[in-house]
Amino acid sequence: MTFLRVDKLQIALPASTKYDPNAAAAVQELLGGKFGEMSTLNNYLHQSVAMKAKKKLGGFYELVASITAEEVGHVELVAATINALLDKAPSDDDPEDEAFQKEKDYRYTHHTILGGPGHTVANSHGQPWSGDYVFNSGNLVLDLLHNFFLESGARTHKARVYQMTSNETARTMIGYLLVRGGVHQAAYGLALEKLTGVNMTKMLPLPNIDNEKFEHTRPWQAKGEHAKLYTFSPEDYRNLGSIWNGTAHWADGAPLEVIQGAPEGGDAPEGTPNQAGFSPDYEPEEIFEIAKRLMRNM
Repeated sequence: MTFLRVDKLQIALPASTKYDPNAAAAVQELLGGKFGEMSTLNNYLHQSVAMKAKKKLGGFYELVASITAEEVGHVELVAATINALLDKAPSDDDPEDEAFQKEKDYRYTHHTILGGPGHTVANSHGQPWSGDYVFNSGNLVLDLLHNFFLESGARTHKARVYQMTSNETARTMIGYLLVRGGVHQAAYGLALEKLTGVNMTKMLPLPNIDNEKFEHTRPWQAKGEHAKLYTFSPEDYRNLGSIWNGTAHWADGAPLEVIQGAPEGGDAPEGTPNQAGFSPDYEPEEIFEIAKRLMRNM
């Protein structure tokens, strides 16, 4: 398996974000919690790598493999959101100024102490993400059932974190992931139906999360993102249509569509240079000048 990295986030985040450490603390659960993006990524990555008879399994293998690639981008998107919420932190040039005095009162001090300030690979209370969250049984039906459950739990957590903050950047990201998580939930449900004959989609959405109720999901639904499954490959994974076909009858009846490739995406926030952690030797402007000179010499 080879990943091709494109220097964009899967969506553009708002250009201006309010410094909001408590919102960042809540969003942290969506990165390193038990049902966070680190868990969905690593479950699908290790299942797809370990899967036997990949070519014979066709669309079933390709489904898990292509969603793996999307989840890499979701990890980056959630981390970028946390970092945007922590941008423009106080300068700590003079330790006697107690520049981070307010930060001790925020709910998640690890963002400042460990992250400098920035995201950590942990849940919203600082417990590190664990490989124990990965389920890889070697049984295709059991793994797909687990993945269906995992996406259901992940959407529940996203909906709850959405309601913990009014921050536009956080809600933009969560709205997108609610829609895309619904696609993954539905895709695993359809795969189980193809394998077993059990109509899992009768339980969708499980839990009953109606994307239309969220202001920040509606733009993505209007673009049809709730009915698209991306291959995240220019050439491979051409059998996804054997799983992802029919209509989104759990939503608005839109036709299900496989897209060869990836979403258009958007630029990642640049972030504000800072000297947090007493960075040695160079001011950020000096490092930028060094980089500029190097690029001129290429």
